[in-house]
Amino acid sequence: MSERRNNITQLAITYVSSLSNTLAQLNTDALALFVDTLLNMREKRGTLYLCGNGGSAANAIHLANDFTFGINPQGNALKVEALPANSSILTCLGNDIGYDNIFSHQLKVKAEQHDVLLVLSGSGNSQNIINAISQANKIGMTTVGILGFDGGKAKALLDQPFHFDIQDMQISEDTQVILGHILMKALYQELKNE
Repeated sequence: MSERRNNITQLAITYVSSLSNTLAQLNTDALALFVDTLLNMREKRGTLYLCGNGGSAANAIHLANDFTFGINPQGNALKVEALPANSSILTCLGNDIGYDNIFSHQLKVKAEQHDVLLVLSGSGNSQNIINAISQANKIGMTTVGILGFDGGKAKALLDQPFHFDIQDMQISEDTQVILGHILMKALYQELKNE
């Protein structure tokens, strides 16, 4: 086997091992509480808002799809909106009031007390994420986050933080999608007979 192939094999083994060890940190009681939070939000006709930057923005859009359709293809799902999805809004707000406010201003305009904010962040320190959580807290929304690294400033501000202690942005982003898919399957089970 060539040296390159050995290096790639070792990288893959190390990555999968690290991801597996990171996912073992998942608090399933907290997961069950979040499912209850989302079902309660749905009962009150609330909306789930998701946000994140970069890969986490893509994950927010991906999970918005899963929570809109994957939970129940017949339409008995969640009202959900990914705040990074509209480039016109993002560029307007970024240009006119600053990138730090691209999510918080949308919440100020759209969100209500019975809504839920789910932030996806590797570091937990992006100012637009912190501002979104602060705005959601002012409104009285429930705030949840999936965070990596040390959880950053966001961790202490959230009602329900999911913190994966991993110093790797790619694995941190992996946890967002994997936890989102577990949530989707749990909600599918809850709603399939309604």
